[in-house]
Amino acid sequence: MKKFKLDLFIKIMGIGSASGLIYNNEILYVISDNSHYLYEYAIETADLKKHILIENSEVNENVPKKQKADFEAITQFEDDIFVVGSGSKENRQKMIQISEATKTVLQNHDLTDLYLNMQSFSGISAEDFNIEGVIFTGEIWYFFQRGNGKSGRNGIFTVNDKYFTQGYSLFYNEYKLPKINGVRGTFTDAILVDHTFYFLATAEDSQSTYLDGTILGSSLGTINAETMKLKKTVTISNKNKFEGITLYKNLDKSIEFLLCEDQDNDLMESQIYKLTLNK
Repeated sequence: MKKFKLDLFIKIMGIGSASGLIYNNEILYVISDNSHYLYEYAIETADLKKHILIENSEVNENVPKKQKADFEAITQFEDDIFVVGSGSKENRQKMIQISEATKTVLQNHDLTDLYLNMQSFSGISAEDFNIEGVIFTGEIWYFFQRGNGKSGRNGIFTVNDKYFTQGYSLFYNEYKLPKINGVRGTFTDAILVDHTFYFLATAEDSQSTYLDGTILGSSLGTINAETMKLKKTVTISNKNKFEGITLYKNLDKSIEFLLCEDQDNDLMESQIYKLTLNK
């Protein structure tokens, strides 16, 4: 992978443990794995708005680990935004569909059956199952399984159906990602740009989908979306745990992404980085 540059882009007060983001027309939509809000941040004015995803929840920010919906993935197709739970516990199997125009919840999808089928099809145990990235093209879904459990299995589930009816087809591709500071990297997010998946992988000194470990760094990699073959990876940090990626600018000679960092603490502060790659 060619030369890259990583810089701090903005710091957002009022969001903690950022786990995913979408950039659209100078607006950042951010989710947190211990929050039940969709955050809307206007870059030019630094205005922050919060949109509730789960009604009647007793706590909506810094939600205790046992109670949180664990929203780890966010994707968008046309005017709809989808916020997806990791599936690592029974209460983490929701997908919330939101209208970008009105910021209202359109539908609450229960992914329990889909996640059980994924586990059965791939042979990944419930204890090791952990979805941390999702992409929706309008017809096909890609779910990125983070291999931070004991089995260490990273993979991509492909679902060829818009809303997971009984007739959907399911495929699974598994990947052995390069090590970061001696520890195998694990998927934390991905986006699709021009037939290429750009993914983030993070290394933690832990073998649990539930408990955090010492952060050892993050890498960026690419996968051919047509052949599903791993292409290249590069370590972009030896200290940051990047959990979200979105396209910022696709230029003639470079491509720019915005990344969000999960610092695994209760501080209501999120740092957004800009990553620039030469083409």
